[in-house]
This record gives sequence, C-alpha cells and structure tokens, in this order.
Amino acid sequence: MRFTWKKALGIGTLGLLCVFTAQAQDAAKPAAPVATPSATKAAALPTADQVLDHYVQAIGGRAAWLKLNSRVSKGTIEIPAMNNLSGTVEIHEKAPNSMLAVINLGGAAFEQGFDGKIAWSDNPQSGLRELSGGELDDARHEANFYHALDLRKNYTKLTVSGIERVNEHDTYAVEATRAEGAPDKMYFDMQTGLLVRSVNQRYTPDGVTEFTADVDDYTEVDGVKLPFTVRQTGASATFVIRFTEIHHNLQLTDSQFAKPPAEPPAQAPAAPAENRPE
Repeated sequence: MRFTWKKALGIGTLGLLCVFTAQAQDAAKPAAPVATPSATKAAALPTADQVLDHYVQAIGGRAAWLKLNSRVSKGTIEIPAMNNLSGTVEIHEKAPNSMLAVINLGGAAFEQGFDGKIAWSDNPQSGLRELSGGELDDARHEANFYHALDLRKNYTKLTVSGIERVNEHDTYAVEATRAEGAPDKMYFDMQTGLLVRSVNQRYTPDGVTEFTADVDDYTEVDGVKLPFTVRQTGASATFVIRFTEIHHNLQLTDSQFAKPPAEPPAQAPAAPAENRPE
C-alpha cells in the first residue's frame, strides 16, 4: 500500500493515497458517497478561475505556499470494514516534485515514491516495481509540491457545473477535464472556498478506478491550511486517514525518494558435504 490527497497534501497527495491504499484492501465494496444537488440557487455561477482563486486564498495564498519547500506528514489509517484494521501513514514531499509515502498496516509495509523522473511501488502483493504509462503520469502529476496552486496547468478545461450539497456543505462543483481519460470533479465550499471533496480517476494495476475523497479538519500550519482528516472510498473499501503532525521545510535528501535497489534472490542453502555431487 502506498498516497494522494493530491498535491501538497491537497488534491495530488490524495490521489496517490487512493491508489496504494486500494492495493491493501479486499473487503466488500461499499456504495460510494454521492453528492446531491442543493436546494440553494445562485443567480449566476462563478467562473472556474474565480473558484480556484478563492481556494488558493482560503488555503493561505500563493505567497505563503511558495515559502515552503518540503513537508513531512504523519498520522494513522483505519479501514472500518476490515474489523477496524489500523496502522500508520507517513508522507515525505519535497519541491518541486518528489514524494514518498509509506503505510504500515497489519504488520505489512506499503511504499510508493517518485524522485522527479522514476515512479515506483513496493508492497507485499506485487513486490518492487517501476510504474509506467498511466500510473507514471498520475504519480508525476500528483507529486507536484505546489499542485494546489497549479490546478489550471493540470487540466485542459475547468468548468463550474453547478451547486451541489456535499455532507454539510453547499459547494461549487468543478469538472476538470484532462487531455485523455474521464474528468475529475472537485467540490469547493461556497463560503470558505475550501476543497471538501474530490472524485478522481486513477490508474491502478487493475485498470482505471474511481476514488472519492472527503477532506475535513483544515488546520493552519506554517501559514497554510491543510486537511487533517481524509476519508476515501474506492473500489474495495473506505479508509480514514487522520494526520497528527505536519512539519515543513525539513532537510530531505533526494536519495530517500529514489527507487530502492532490487533485493538479490535468496540462495538455497548449501547441500551437506556427503550429499554433494562428485
């Protein structure tokens, strides 16, 4: 299991988490949360640019984000459908686009990283492997440390499709179209401007899968606001991540994001002398 909010612990990091946590889940599939239309009516919808500008302002503003160059986030993960199976999460991010996520769950470790060029994953199910194709594109897209500031660059088209009720929030629903594949969808609180839900299409070893992430408990850390609770639902199960500490501008080395060397195959024990062939 290996992060993706999204994005500086935003939309990018969430997507990455979705993918590698999905690899560790095999519980029954629950129904994905659905955003329902709100009774609230607006005389005129804002433009996507206006919604995104409000979002950037709500999370601290561009100047505050550009003062940061690294982040280490630590917390817990729980999968309620699997007898409340729990573990730990640790995510290291470094500007401009390096990321390492490690989840320890049920005694097993799941890792995924991107060093700016190579994306890789290491878990008990498929071992160490280098990502390619759509998985590599997703990893590159989501490892952008300033993803939250660069949403306009990541999509070919952004459209405010309407007002929808998400949990306790009236939100502007924004459809985000990629050059290829199904569009993502993001829901921004009309009052605060904060992202409260994202619905993303992500490549996995089993093909393209849709993940829904609800984010909450925004807390200011070093001048920027970050969600400390992430509830994600994918094809396998729902999991909840609660971050307990987040630190910025730590000295992270490039080497820690690099793909680990492959372990040499185990050698069979030498046969006793009396059984060795002449």
